Amino acid sequence: MASVLVVEDDQFVRSALIRHLTDASHTVRSVGTALEALREVAHLRFDVVILDLGLPDLDGAEALKMLRGVTDVPVIIATARDDEAEIVRLLNDGADDYLTKPFSVEHLSARMAAVLRRARSGAGEAPPSREIRVGGLAIDPLRRQAALDGNALDLTRREFDLLAFLAGRPGVVVSRRELLAEVWQQSYGDDQTIDVHLSWLRRKLGETAARPRYLHTLRGVGVKLEPPREQHLEARP
Repeated sequence: MASVLVVEDDQFVRSALIRHLTDASHTVRSVGTALEALREVAHLRFDVVILDLGLPDLDGAEALKMLRGVTDVPVIIATARDDEAEIVRLLNDGADDYLTKPFSVEHLSARMAAVLRRARSGAGEAPPSREIRVGGLAIDPLRRQAALDGNALDLTRREFDLLAFLAGRPGVVVSRRELLAEVWQQSYGDDQTIDVHLSWLRRKLGETAARPRYLHTLRGVGVKLEPPREQHLEARP
């Protein structure tokens, strides 16, 4: 079973979550503020964090960013907010999943099981040991570092995963379904999440969808990463 940290200031909701998770044989610790949550993850190891957004000391979105600065533990957002733009922003900031309140204990259990499967599956797969090079891109999967033309790229965790996955298949068109399965470890999801990450990645690679260099979208098919066309031309005899 899993070790779970519940970050929730509503005592009623908090007690219900603790009772349900404990009944399911999980080990549960709970706190009511963001600062307490940060102290917990700094000193203890958890398998998953359930994070409320409406915390009394710090907005949950800011708490998520701070958590991501110290740990890669999977985070499920539990929120009464259903604004799509905010949900996409939370996923971009490192949330692994989200639930909109009110939700059933069965729904929470299913989401937790999926997140834990993805985390354990990823932990069991050793990343490629060799540096990946595509044109001026250099990607080190072990150190999780990437550079373009010798300049380090400041990438989020998901941006790096997306870039490394595509760079490992240069010139191959990858469908959105495959990206969801392999990068997000989800069998379903919102294409907008992928589009947002591709847009941010393009910006950091110094290109746009209208004028691509490395990332090329084939409408209705998928996306591929390949060296810029000028490098293809230079390579010809």
